[in-house]
Amino acid sequence: MKGHWLPVDLVRSGVYSPGFRYRVGDILKVTGFYNAAPQFKFIRRRNVVLSIDTDKTTEEDLLHAISATKPLLSSLSLLLSDFTSFPDTSSVPGHYVLFWELIPATSTGTCKGLDVLLDQAVLEECCAVVESCLDSIYRRCRSRDKSIGPLEVRVVGNGAFDALMDFCVSRGSSVNQYKTPRCINSGDAVAVLEERVVGRFSSQKMPHWEPFGVEEKVVQRS
Repeated sequence: MKGHWLPVDLVRSGVYSPGFRYRVGDILKVTGFYNAAPQFKFIRRRNVVLSIDTDKTTEEDLLHAISATKPLLSSLSLLLSDFTSFPDTSSVPGHYVLFWELIPATSTGTCKGLDVLLDQAVLEECCAVVESCLDSIYRRCRSRDKSIGPLEVRVVGNGAFDALMDFCVSRGSSVNQYKTPRCINSGDAVAVLEERVVGRFSSQKMPHWEPFGVEEKVVQRS
């Protein structure tokens, strides 16, 4: 059924073990077949969307935007170890919050030295870069409509995402299937990371936005 999405169960089987049925909720695309077995390409995770107003940001959008901050983090000798996000609507307007676990890029770095490496200006610029890479609907809501507040990065200490995994497993997630959720909506899960925040940074710039077709209209009038 070309162009259609269908829920399927993936079954793992072995010679000496019974089959195991998995339903993890990922969106996959069938790219071909090996004999009778379908081959899959990972597209995105199901229902991983940040939204405050009319914006809808997927995991792929986030990965693209966050990847753009790599040069800035490298300037501080830092690497992004893991991340997740949640839409904070506790204040008006609501805003995106990204939890980042950063590690020193050199083997000699220590967790204690992380506080020294967290340059406020650079981390605020990271927030601005992420916003500038999100889609036009987000940037419109942020810049024109003012219905979304400045994006915030909360840096967490080493081991914070291990604690998040322990929490998710304690609530029924499978250890073998666990993947860091790229968006969390559970207040308890947010609290696990919030307890380990070592730095908070917010975008100080408005992302650029202009209506589609403005340039074309100017050309026609001229």
